[in-house]
Amino acid sequence: MLTKDDYLSGQVLLIDKPLNWTSFQAVNKLRWEIRQAFNIKKIKVGHAGTLDPLATGLLIICTGKKTKEINTFQAQVKEYTGTIVLGSTTPSFDLETEINETFPTDHITEDLIHKTTKQFIGDIEQFPPVFSAVKKDGKRLYEFARAGETVEIKPRTIHISEFEITSINNLELNFRVVCSKGTYIRSLANDFGKALQSGGHLSALRRTKIGDFNVENAVSIEGFISQLNNN
Repeated sequence: MLTKDDYLSGQVLLIDKPLNWTSFQAVNKLRWEIRQAFNIKKIKVGHAGTLDPLATGLLIICTGKKTKEINTFQAQVKEYTGTIVLGSTTPSFDLETEINETFPTDHITEDLIHKTTKQFIGDIEQFPPVFSAVKKDGKRLYEFARAGETVEIKPRTIHISEFEITSINNLELNFRVVCSKGTYIRSLANDFGKALQSGGHLSALRRTKIGDFNVENAVSIEGFISQLNNN
């Protein structure tokens, strides 16, 4: 059983973030629950790597003095699984926004799909999505996007060590990717669609690993609260 002092001195919590929650909401909820459980006025709580609201999976949340290690966790290699839908694009590269363009897909074969993944292995240049929290001139990119403003985005060099299509169901491709910090899987979905000479967008995403941490060892937010209240 963890004590008040345990949380203050620092804990690394593995949380399985639910769909439609922001990482910020998850941190706020855990902070509030820990404060209530132990009658703590103030405690540092932070996460090591944002997950989009439409993504689920592993969120590392640090408390107390362990928050000093957040940058170390953020820098570690990550693994994701998810689904790319071919033949259409959205402005956000996922389902946060509506489909804005459709493209022909008759030329796409399973062989072409598997061959195209090889273009994305290694160091690649990637543009962050316009609907992202990346900052430019002191503002988040999504603030420009939601205001309908066009802004120049610079590419980043990221590293993808593994990218495999695990199953194909018509235009839906299930995949697994292992990548460096700073990789946007939404951008990968969009770029993959372009490489196939067709559109593509992300319809599902789950983070399964961060370094040696695995989502299989994570608990739900409800599970964490239940453990906390049973202390």
